[in-house]
Amino acid sequence: MSQHRAAGNRVTPGNAVRKTGASPRAKHRVARRNTPSSTQIVGLTAALAAAAGAVGFSHSALSSPTQANTAVNLAAASLDNGSLSGITTARIQARQLATRDSSRVVLAGQDTNKKQAAAAALAKARAAKLNATNALTTNRASALAKAKLAEAKKQRESLNRCEMMISGYHITATFGQGGSRWARKHTGTDFAAPTGTPIRAVMRGVVISADWAGPYGRQVQVRHADGTVTWYNHMSKFSVSVGETVLAGDQVGAVGSTGNVTGPHLHFEVRPGGGDPIDPMPWLRSHCGLNP
Repeated sequence: MSQHRAAGNRVTPGNAVRKTGASPRAKHRVARRNTPSSTQIVGLTAALAAAAGAVGFSHSALSSPTQANTAVNLAAASLDNGSLSGITTARIQARQLATRDSSRVVLAGQDTNKKQAAAAALAKARAAKLNATNALTTNRASALAKAKLAEAKKQRESLNRCEMMISGYHITATFGQGGSRWARKHTGTDFAAPTGTPIRAVMRGVVISADWAGPYGRQVQVRHADGTVTWYNHMSKFSVSVGETVLAGDQVGAVGSTGNVTGPHLHFEVRPGGGDPIDPMPWLRSHCGLNP
């Protein structure tokens, strides 16, 4: 009997089932619940692959391998809970980390591009301003050179060019005319005009006198290239000084009534070589082409 009990108390796979009250099929089911299914193994593999992909992308997207390890740990935890949601969460977080870091790289690149574009625009504006300044300088130099050439040409032409001494006049006395107003015969031609009327140089020359001259009143004398001296008398004011070069048509004074006169007029004389006066009218016609 004792031997039978001993044999009955011995634990065998059969009586172990009977003692626990669990059938072999139930035990098999418990064992299967504790063993990862093939679907979970595939999910784990996918999670580990996603994490490995995240690690491989860490050079450009993830900041460190720790982030990839975190994704793997999340996937493993989801398997411990018996759910595939952990795998999905790990994938989403890995993608979000990659997207954030990728956005940072894109923003940094855009900021660099903006700075480079601003620097290029500034350099372009400076170059345009420099070109405009150089062009302005060149234009000014060219304009100055042209002005000098024009002035030189004007001076060359003015050596023989003549201008009428006065405008708005009428002749009141001629050369050689006698009368009680002169101590001897008239030595010039009188051109009557209102006081203040401009008196101009008949030809290019140099002012050799600008002073009071007794009965001639205020007088200006101009010596021309051929040595001829012209006199402008009875002026109300001077517009030039001694030593000044005047061109044909330059103002030398204004009509007045100074000296021995009966009214405002210009008494004009022509003296070849600075000697005795000659009749101004033929000289103006032959020498200047003027016909007063």
